[in-house]
Amino acid sequence: MTKNKNSFEADLKTLEEIVEKLENGEVDLEESVKLYEEGMRLKHNCEEKLKSIESQIKKIKNDNSKISKENFN
Repeated sequence: MTKNKNSFEADLKTLEEIVEKLENGEVDLEESVKLYEEGMRLKHNCEEKLKSIESQIKKIKNDNSKISKENFN
């Protein structure tokens, strides 16, 4: 599959829909495996996006009552 460039929220919503389908038993075994693989890919994408945002937040600092943001390069 191609790398998903969706937003975190879109990926999370799709992941939630996959989990619901798997939990409800709405799909056969073969489709379940495909959905599971897609879910794992989405989970990884969400984790990577969260790590990126976390590193950006860590770079924001309070400097003499002024909030400044360092370059992320």
